[in-house]
Amino acid sequence: MENVRIQDDLFLYVNQEKLEQLVIPEDRPTAGGFAELHENVEKLMMNEFKTLEKEEDIKDENLRKAVDLYSIARNVKKRNSQGIKPIMKDLTVIRSTADMTLLNRRLYTFVLNSYPLPFNFGVDVDMKDSNKHCIMLSGPRTILPDTTMYKDENQKKKLLDIWSGIASQVLSHTDLTEEERQQYLNDTLEFDAIIATLVKSSEEWSEYTKCYNPYTTNKVNRLLKPFKFKNCLKKIFGYVPEEIIVADPRFLKGFNTLFNEETYEKYIHWSYMWFLFSNGAYLSEELRDLCGAFRRTLSGIAKPTEPVKFAYQLASSVFDKPIGLYYGKKYFGEEAKKDVVDMVKQIIAAYKERIANSDILCDATKAKAILKLDTMKIKMGYPDKAEEIFDKFEVNKKDSLFKTLSNIRKVKFFDEVDRLNKPVDKTKWQMPGHMVNACYDPSCNDITFPAAILQPPFYSINQTRSQNLGGIGAVIGHEISHAFDNNGAQMDENGNINNWWTKEDYKKFEKKTKEMIREFDGITLPWGEVNSKLIVSENIADNGGMAVTLHIMKDMKDANYEEYFINWAKVWCQKAKPEYQALLLKVDVHGPVLLRTNMPPRNFDEWYETFNVKKTDKMYIEPKKRVVIW
Repeated sequence: MENVRIQDDLFLYVNQEKLEQLVIPEDRPTAGGFAELHENVEKLMMNEFKTLEKEEDIKDENLRKAVDLYSIARNVKKRNSQGIKPIMKDLTVIRSTADMTLLNRRLYTFVLNSYPLPFNFGVDVDMKDSNKHCIMLSGPRTILPDTTMYKDENQKKKLLDIWSGIASQVLSHTDLTEEERQQYLNDTLEFDAIIATLVKSSEEWSEYTKCYNPYTTNKVNRLLKPFKFKNCLKKIFGYVPEEIIVADPRFLKGFNTLFNEETYEKYIHWSYMWFLFSNGAYLSEELRDLCGAFRRTLSGIAKPTEPVKFAYQLASSVFDKPIGLYYGKKYFGEEAKKDVVDMVKQIIAAYKERIANSDILCDATKAKAILKLDTMKIKMGYPDKAEEIFDKFEVNKKDSLFKTLSNIRKVKFFDEVDRLNKPVDKTKWQMPGHMVNACYDPSCNDITFPAAILQPPFYSINQTRSQNLGGIGAVIGHEISHAFDNNGAQMDENGNINNWWTKEDYKKFEKKTKEMIREFDGITLPWGEVNSKLIVSENIADNGGMAVTLHIMKDMKDANYEEYFINWAKVWCQKAKPEYQALLLKVDVHGPVLLRTNMPPRNFDEWYETFNVKKTDKMYIEPKKRVVIW
């Protein structure tokens, strides 16, 4: 084992022994860290489902439906005997939509059944008035995970050749002739190539406040010609809204390049392919394997999940809130909940103190920032009840898996339609109780910590306060910091896009943001170069989470900074496939775990004092280059 000094590499010093022991499962791209906790929860809940499946009388109706869906999904014999048959009627409708006139007549059918259109639209929270909903429109996704991957000709060819080989095998299950299959494949690739020139990259999507671009519906209708978009809206919602929020104006302005008389047939073939690929996992095992093969290739995953695990994961996704509620009530302790809520309140109080002493904000801006902290809501563990929509889901064990999920999608569609003219429900949870994660919701100005994340190394009632602050405390501080990252800073205490800064203060904040970008700029890892602009919001949050928890420790009599930094590093312990690492550099707004561990400490005096870090050590940054924003 290489003798690593903590002053040179905190991540490796703390995690090396465990990293050498970790084995990445064949059906996953990572091991350790979040993945390990997730896997433990998954194993626990799979055992629960195994037991529940034998029970004749499950009192919770939504839990019973989740278990029934699990039973349908894991019935491999039935799915294999049905093969591609359950989806053929839908594929025939797409394929037979021979011209634009017919497509406009069938537009509602396409939307209702989730047949892919050359644009996407749906109901979302209005970012300028977070109490109401709006209709948001964007472009379709590309085959490759990010538009930048189309610019490297060698990479593009290699990956699209792999996708084409898989797609050919998927198409062989249809009733298309060999000549037709080749045409569908070629047309899909050509249509996708045009999409890639129009839609946003992951870096562009990371600035989510720039998705708010109000257009009159008349203008959108004009730009989407020959679609009769207004007619479709009236059919769906019963009226034509005056305004549409366009997430990707460049796509909309270039829409006629993508969709016109010459590309119509290409679109139909593309739509057919996407619908088949998107639903293949719900058909036979062979199609589930094939339709997931490209994603596994991109992530370096060796084989698909076993059918029983796939069945649980599907049920857990569809009935996430009822299952999270079951997990939370059974496995989450009230003592832990109270302790962590107290910690959140302490961290918010410390954040307010840091804001009050900020050297980049004047008093007026400080007052607005503190107001945002005062009104921030805490969602801890799990909600009191699951949302009403789950009551509307129907699961008939006689139906095919594809039909069951199609019916549930329709229920979600009508629920979404119904939401347009209703106020936003800000009590709704963004994450279920059994998810190992946490989040900040900018439109609600709230922070959510599901029950499943409140376990070691993040948190334990038996860990010291220093360890818990280096774990869940820093995570709490991270999520609070999202209220003041490059996106959150543009939204007020009510969750609305609203400039609450003075002009001078915002200039100072932007300067700090650029310093954070520069700190990560040009870093190259074995699997690729870091995109510092893509990950800046998360880096600001990591930095803020560490700053506020170290601030709290200054007033602790028993503060142990060594325990703090070591537990910080344990949280990020992870081994991952190189393919997955390379993929994340393209699409993930979070930095690689190595950098999330090693970069934030170098900005704080406590790091240097605790481990006597010198100029000659690798984890040293000269004082004038250290960045602390909040």
